[in-house]
Amino acid sequence: MTSKFSLMVAIVVLTTWTAARADEKPADKPFDDAMFVKIAASGGMAEVELGKVGSEKGKSSDVKQFADRLVKDHTKANEELKAAAKAAGIEVPAKIDEKHQKHVEMFRNYKGENFDRDYAKHMVKDHEEDVALFTRASKEAKSQELKDFAAKTLPTLQEHLEMAKKLDK
Repeated sequence: MTSKFSLMVAIVVLTTWTAARADEKPADKPFDDAMFVKIAASGGMAEVELGKVGSEKGKSSDVKQFADRLVKDHTKANEELKAAAKAAGIEVPAKIDEKHQKHVEMFRNYKGENFDRDYAKHMVKDHEEDVALFTRASKEAKSQELKDFAAKTLPTLQEHLEMAKKLDK
């Protein structure tokens, strides 16, 4: 009986530890310019694609306007990131990573009842993560070009977050 109990405790501890490790965020690790470029580029490309999907599938004019704004702003930011990364000697990925691609596909193939609500909720979460990442990059990037890019882009991301929060209400 005690060996079964010990085994159960060990499994719970191991599962909890593994889950905690899986939830580690980039903020838990030292800042890395190349990782910032990778995440920002993939996220930026995904935002453009999600903007196109939102513009097409959104029901309300507010969601469509927000989606169009995402396409415009993130297309511009993606070009600026390429220039900053080049100056920093960091290669920019050419395509969206798997995590971001799943989000794009989820909305592209949306089957739910309320696209606008689910889209807005996703955009709030997504832009909260973006604001956190770009805030950190604006302070901790080693490359001055990347630091400047993050600082310049941050107000636009904060504005997107506020717009998404309004849509989510």
